[in-house]
Amino acid sequence: MPSATVVDAGRPLPQERHWKDRLSEFLDAHAGKPPRDKAERLAWARAFHADLEEAGLAAPGWPAEAGGMELELADQVAYHQQMTRARAPKHPCGLSFIVAPTLITHGTPEQKERFLRPLLRADELWCQGFSEPGAGSDLTSLTTRAERDGDHYVVNGQKLWTSMAHLADWMFALVRTAPAGPGGAGISYLLIPMNAEGITVRPLRDIAGGTHFAEVYFDDVRVPAENLVGEENDGWSIARTSLGHERATAFLSDEFRYRRVVDELFSLAVRTGAGTDPLVRQRLARIEASVRVLASNSRRALDAVLGGRDPGPAASVNRLVKSEFDQYLHEVALRVLGPDAVLGNREPTAPEHGRWMYGYLMSRASTIGAGTAEIQRNTIAEKVLGLSSHRGESTGKEAG
Repeated sequence: MPSATVVDAGRPLPQERHWKDRLSEFLDAHAGKPPRDKAERLAWARAFHADLEEAGLAAPGWPAEAGGMELELADQVAYHQQMTRARAPKHPCGLSFIVAPTLITHGTPEQKERFLRPLLRADELWCQGFSEPGAGSDLTSLTTRAERDGDHYVVNGQKLWTSMAHLADWMFALVRTAPAGPGGAGISYLLIPMNAEGITVRPLRDIAGGTHFAEVYFDDVRVPAENLVGEENDGWSIARTSLGHERATAFLSDEFRYRRVVDELFSLAVRTGAGTDPLVRQRLARIEASVRVLASNSRRALDAVLGGRDPGPAASVNRLVKSEFDQYLHEVALRVLGPDAVLGNREPTAPEHGRWMYGYLMSRASTIGAGTAEIQRNTIAEKVLGLSSHRGESTGKEAG
């Protein structure tokens, strides 16, 4: 007797037909090169991920009740390998997958219903409001305030280095709702519509010529109290969900992307003849070893997430290793290119459209964004090795 078809919201689940076959057919049907125009490329990626969600093939690690595929670790690895081989467009808003685990874990049923599907489809884009002029790596010193006024919060302050702020529909922000206390007390996690009256976005130009970041000002911005995630003043512990999952799950897809980029760099070294230089070959060997280390630690971090454990230690190690690897990779690429390395992505004759020079300039921020390399080393020393805090506090944990 044939098994019954399992259906969720009118869509067949992966049990009906193996998800690998379905994904393969989907990728074949959506094959094609991305547009060169930036705005068209964004629209193309958004349409791809909307179709992916419609097909029930998005969010491989999310639980089924949140709209995901709920795949085991090995299947998640295979999923990302398949997507990378097909050169499928990345989700146009990676920040969405920082707020999503927080909503899945701490959000109300109404918040999950309202935000998760539009987020997954890229119908709505997100930005992260954490850093401030006086609170970068030390986020607990933030000063942007949200004062309760009836059924709203009134937000005043400033956020800085806000990626995609000029495109975002929503911001997930840390705001101060009570005086500062130990362990991040007095901070709340608030979802703020970017079209609210009183918000000003000012783009910041980076050394690569882009405006990926912005500063955001809040002047008596009224936000419905129903947009508070979790309990008031408990936002710091909630933010740890975002930060931990950001540094764990993001690395799985990065693992395959870097594998492909490293292979492309090796091909470039062969084409330019730089691969015959013993010094270059030694550096390429170091890159090969490093990309394998990244892959191993990525799986360790994700395994912790799937096992319900804190991915913090493995994620912090990977964050540090990945940021330094990204910089070294592009330094070697410029060595491989030789004199052509000075040609940027706006020069028509630049090899591979100047991607390596552009990547080099962008990688300068790798050891700064999402927690500096110095902060990561402090975190590893205190939380992983059990050493005394750099603030002179005891961690209460002995080194293993």
